[in-house]
Amino acid sequence: MTSSYKVTWTGPRAALEKTADALSELMWPTAGAVSLAKEDATVEDGDSAWRLDAYFDAPPDMDAVNAVAAGHGGLGAGALETLPDIDWVAHALEGLGVVRCGRFVLYGVHDADKLPGEDGDIPIRIDANQAFGTGHHPTTAGCLTLLDRFAGFAPKSILDLGCGSAVLAIAAATLWGRDVLASDIDATSVEIAVENARLNGVGARVTPLVAAGFDHPGIAEAAPFDFVFANILAGPLAELAPAMGRHVAKNGRVMLAGLMSEQEERVTAAYADAGFRVINRLDQPPWPVLLLVRT
Repeated sequence: MTSSYKVTWTGPRAALEKTADALSELMWPTAGAVSLAKEDATVEDGDSAWRLDAYFDAPPDMDAVNAVAAGHGGLGAGALETLPDIDWVAHALEGLGVVRCGRFVLYGVHDADKLPGEDGDIPIRIDANQAFGTGHHPTTAGCLTLLDRFAGFAPKSILDLGCGSAVLAIAAATLWGRDVLASDIDATSVEIAVENARLNGVGARVTPLVAAGFDHPGIAEAAPFDFVFANILAGPLAELAPAMGRHVAKNGRVMLAGLMSEQEERVTAAYADAGFRVINRLDQPPWPVLLLVRT
């Protein structure tokens, strides 16, 4: 394993939270993990005594990192540190606990003994790794919460576009008992998606592909889709709108996430131009989840 890298800031909690979200969602490549904690428990000023650590598995572009921190949190330059030869991404994600999103219950192997075990639960094991989608981020949790409402929908053709850990593909395959394509531009994420699908008993149903957007013969062959998940970023979401219109069946659904509230108007306008309209919205500031239908 190669060395890992950590960038650290201290300051007001609100500014650090905005920076953490931007580092893990908006910049590319994103931070592998972020950790926000109280810097000094003896300090009573709860707004200022906080520390943000962002972990990277390759040397980060500090100009880009600091620009994100300044633009989203008003922070100064972060302090870069090279870390010992252990998996700090997994280390930072361990112990995050069990996450419930409707009937879906996400957990890591270290929390297997903490599952609530309620009737109707759908447990999904997603271990800490370097693919986005453990369920702890509001975008993933929001998608699962909204997906839970579609138990009786059972679409025939499903695509998880920008799948990351494939948590949404696994949830859909388990909930609906259908085959799902799961694509990502990052080959490492696709390798992790294969393993996650196997661990959750849907390895035969989830087919991961390395693809940029819809550019893959396997995607073209499976289209048009009745349901598409796209939990990525606002820019790519808007750019993919015309292609989404060409690959989604009439009356097909599209679930969009990864955009922030201030980006919503631009994204929905792009999809309106491509023949979609919004039929549901999960409001969880600043990360809305949108459900659209192709009309």
